[in-house]
Amino acid sequence: MTRLPLTARLTVALSLAGLTLSGCGAADGLEPQPGKSLPVAPYGAKTTPTPAALLTPTTQQRPERSDELLTNSRERRSDEFNLPPPN
Repeated sequence: MTRLPLTARLTVALSLAGLTLSGCGAADGLEPQPGKSLPVAPYGAKTTPTPAALLTPTTQQRPERSDELLTNSRERRSDEFNLPPPN
């Protein structure tokens, strides 16, 4: 039995990986499985969050960019620990 060259084996492996991963993007909407419910409301929350609310990142998870320019420039105070190296 002859072995395939490296490029042929690599092509087959990448093709199989591509076919395997191609089904991952086929999910339309996220809903709980039949007979199952969403997780209970977190402690202190008034209602159970929807799937869309669970998938929306908060500002802590994805902070917004701040383009505010520095309006007040101040002189830095001296650093007492910025000592020259010992000789």
